Amino acid sequence: MYSEEVLALFKKQGIEIGDIVSISSSTGKFEGEIMPKTGSGDDNIIVLKLKSGYNAGILYGKDVKVEKIASGKHSSEIFEKELKRNPLLPDVTILWTGGTIGSKVGYRTGGVEAKLKPGELLYYIPELAEIANITLKHIFNIWSDNMTVKEWQKIAVETANSLKEGANGVVITHGTDTMHYTGAALSFMLQNLNAPVVLTGAQRSSDRGSSDAFMNLICAVHLAAKSDIAEVGICMHAKSSDDKCAFLRGTKARKMHSSRRDAFRSINSSPIATVNMKGDIQYIGNYRKRNGKGKSEPELATKFEPKVALIKAYPNSDPEIIDYYVKNKYKGIIIEGTGLGHFPTSGISWLPGVKKAVDKGVIVGMTTQCINGRVNANVYEPARMISRAGVVYCEDMLPETAYIKLGWLLANKPEQAKELLPKDLAGEITPRIEYEENFD
Repeated sequence: MYSEEVLALFKKQGIEIGDIVSISSSTGKFEGEIMPKTGSGDDNIIVLKLKSGYNAGILYGKDVKVEKIASGKHSSEIFEKELKRNPLLPDVTILWTGGTIGSKVGYRTGGVEAKLKPGELLYYIPELAEIANITLKHIFNIWSDNMTVKEWQKIAVETANSLKEGANGVVITHGTDTMHYTGAALSFMLQNLNAPVVLTGAQRSSDRGSSDAFMNLICAVHLAAKSDIAEVGICMHAKSSDDKCAFLRGTKARKMHSSRRDAFRSINSSPIATVNMKGDIQYIGNYRKRNGKGKSEPELATKFEPKVALIKAYPNSDPEIIDYYVKNKYKGIIIEGTGLGHFPTSGISWLPGVKKAVDKGVIVGMTTQCINGRVNANVYEPARMISRAGVVYCEDMLPETAYIKLGWLLANKPEQAKELLPKDLAGEITPRIEYEENFD
């Protein structure tokens, strides 16, 4: 809530939440809509929604002048009108699942809520109405750390239904922490896809001046509405600036920074495309294209084997972890090995436990914990020993993607799971590493 000093100012000038005001200070002049104050931060900071869609916070003090320009819409007056479909624009469905991008400042309480209506979404981001006819579906409201296979399956079903209903593309709002897991899961669960499925999120919530939520969502809708891409991918800031967003293949994306707006990177392959706020799409890498046969009706393959583990090899690591998973009847294990795909093979050796697991029918896959590069069983003798023990080397597949893929294979193609694990099914393996990028 705002401080008593700020509230007294509002009362004196007849200002309510939602009104349009001008604020002048030593840092400049700002015009925008008065927003509610959340429970965090300095209570003397007045929050304005600017015409650009971004929020700005101005610290109220003696040198600050606030002038009411016009009355705005208050509380329930907003967002109630019926939306009319524009026949000249494509249809895009937005599936709302929660996360930072799925939150907003509530007019009633000033707290963060996640109960947007289509009209309300277009009020906050009016640019969307010029790009596509938006259908907004609330699936659930969940932080991505709490995602499970049940949520992946629900998203896949709702995506397929939306495409079958005629959507040109689907945008999925999602928390960023595990968005790359969901991107990989949908890449396998949505078979014969003939439309773009775009996951997007935000590193910074919409009530912060530096929020990336609006740009990411606008760019994602541009991709869903206009692109000829027929793949699952992630659309987030390409750089820390607001120049453009990158669209990354769902099986090759990884969150590489905890807080930067350009946190996501395409690993071992180039982004599929970039897109800016105007909707200019630049295609960069190879991608699967729409076949031009009208609306997309993907086949669903949403079964998933939950008894799959992802574990990391490290110095002094206890090989009994392998025994634990065998004892608990796990059917698959993906190892994040060191370098070209290694784990300890002498001293505290993992080899006996891994051999036992393989002999009992557990599929064990090897990936690398290095950011870039691929595994190779033929360079060093330890890797040759690991390979002879029956471990499957997974080329340049990301550990997270390998985990998702093995769970999907064991449920949908169990007899072929070991054979298909090191083979490319959804762009998860590149024959030759084509792209490496560092943060600026």
